[in-house]
Amino acid sequence: MTYNLPNILTWMRIVLIPLFIVLYYLPHGWISSQDVNFWATAIFAVAAITDWLDGYLARALNQTSAFGAFLDPVADKLMVTAALVVLVELGRVAAPIALIIIGREITISALREWMAKIGHSKSVAVSFVGKVKTTAQMMAILLLLYQAPVLGIPVAQAGLVLMYVAAFLTLWSMGYYMRAAAAAIRQE
Repeated sequence: MTYNLPNILTWMRIVLIPLFIVLYYLPHGWISSQDVNFWATAIFAVAAITDWLDGYLARALNQTSAFGAFLDPVADKLMVTAALVVLVELGRVAAPIALIIIGREITISALREWMAKIGHSKSVAVSFVGKVKTTAQMMAILLLLYQAPVLGIPVAQAGLVLMYVAAFLTLWSMGYYMRAAAAAIRQE
């Protein structure tokens, strides 16, 4: 395992997950629900920023590693899954939407692993639609976690709309990756 700044940031993202979850299970009265939402949003925002930052630093500092390439998407999927499960439990996201997003992440992760094993990993490299999906998903989760209006803007409703956009882009990107892998799948 390589210890460098990008990998440390990735590990930090994984360590934030239990802290994020514990906030929602503190006994009533310890912290107000609005404070829980604020701190959970802050933790998720830090995780989202480190997701971008660890990849940027790995490339900029020439500190890419096979371990980092493995751990980064795992950390991302764990954080997003934890947030979606919490949002479903709070009644802020419908379970089918969460299942679409989580199911796609598992499917595409497995597809990428299999494609790498057969020497075709470039055909399922991250695409533009995948990046747009991730951006919509992260913004939706942040808005749904925070919940309270900001400057009179109903962020919960905006987050819900973005979550449906993210679910649509999730299905679209899964179709894109499956089509990209189709030729190699037929050969096997």
